Amino acid sequence: MYAWIFRHLPGPLWLRLLISVLLVGLVILVLMEYVFPWANQFVPWTDSTIGMVLPR
Repeated sequence: MYAWIFRHLPGPLWLRLLISVLLVGLVILVLMEYVFPWANQFVPWTDSTIGMVLPR
C-alpha cells in the first residue's frame, strides 16, 4: 500500500520524500488532535482511583 502511494506522488524523489513526511505528519496530527481524545472516553484503563475518597 505504501509503495503504491509513493509511486503515485508527483515529482522527483526528493519531492516525493518531502510529501511523504508531510503526509505522515498530517496523519499523526489528526490522530492526536481528534481521534485519540474522542476514543479516550471509551477506554476503561484511564480511570484513576488514586486520591479518591470512598464514602463510609
